Amino acid sequence: MKHLIFTPLALILAACATGPAPYGPAESARDRGYMVQAIESNRYQVSYKAVNEETARNYALLRAAELTLENGDDWFRITNAYTDGDDRRQGRGSSVSIGGSSGSYGRSSVGVGIGLGFPLGGSSQQATHVIEILTGSGPKPDDPNVYDARQVQSSVLAAPQP
Repeated sequence: MKHLIFTPLALILAACATGPAPYGPAESARDRGYMVQAIESNRYQVSYKAVNEETARNYALLRAAELTLENGDDWFRITNAYTDGDDRRQGRGSSVSIGGSSGSYGRSSVGVGIGLGFPLGGSSQQATHVIEILTGSGPKPDDPNVYDARQVQSSVLAAPQP
């Protein structure tokens, strides 16, 4: 009998203990990972969805650097960038509600309810960082929005991700 009680508990705890997905492509627009859309021959939109804004930003830069090098280019210019964060935690929080009604025989009543939520499956916190890049070869232009692809790749891979 103990085995039956602890098996569901073990499954719930295992589901809560799973960490963020490692770096890689997203299988769909809802999943964590990167997505790339070609706009022109050397212009791309790169997005990365991760558990937090910093990881999303770093991995979007990493994917931009990889894409630049895969195309035989040396640097990329970020022409547009934004982060879409969603740090709502599923099932967490509190609420208060008040209701009233008129009961039978002319009696009235008022009810007050307080609710607390506790997540069973972890949080839904995530952020998506989107950059539009223009790639190029040769000497890197002297512009703060231009990045050396090899340097970005080695820097992001060397840094621990939160």
